[in-house]
Amino acid sequence: MASAKNQNSPAAARRAKLEEARRKERARERRSRIITITAAVAVLAGLVAGGGYLMSAADEKDKAEDQARTSPVTGEKSWDDLTQDHVETPVDYPMNPPVGGNHDPVWMNCDADVYTEAIPNENAVHSLEHGAVWVTYNDKAPDADVKALAERVGKTPYSLMSPVADQKDPLMLSAWGKQLTVKSATDARVAQFFTKYVQGAQTPEPGAACSGGVAK
Repeated sequence: MASAKNQNSPAAARRAKLEEARRKERARERRSRIITITAAVAVLAGLVAGGGYLMSAADEKDKAEDQARTSPVTGEKSWDDLTQDHVETPVDYPMNPPVGGNHDPVWMNCDADVYTEAIPNENAVHSLEHGAVWVTYNDKAPDADVKALAERVGKTPYSLMSPVADQKDPLMLSAWGKQLTVKSATDARVAQFFTKYVQGAQTPEPGAACSGGVAK
């Protein structure tokens, strides 16, 4: 049995102090592990929840796009049995802007191209044959709408935009065999027209180039 002297010796005091320090360190380590595990579980739960939200949002977006593609565009005009011959002479189209028919052998660049001057109809029609949407406007179109539509075209491959001074309405959208008049860039049919007809089912030559043609 240790004597009281040994128990109260400096060495015993140091051992007791060291043991107490070790006990406190183990306690801190346990608390740290608990906090780390709790945080990891919270992060994982957040990732699972966030992933579920993103997947749900993506599913909703896909459903909306599918509906836009399969639903008719209210107010659009359609033309069938359009000719597709390549010609090097001016073409007298029955609609303005034209939505199809004989056209120039070279397409107008339509890789998100915004033209501030008029472009040849015959080249633009070739772009429509490749699956482009053509946005046109006249001098009655509000500047804010022209700017907003230009921004949309500038972000959308297989689209182009240009002024057509003598078109009947201020803002018009055309695809091969399809045409729509809208009152403003915020019209919900604008987004639907792009979703439905950019490289849409109406395209005679899907996948054909929209660059490497005529640029102005």
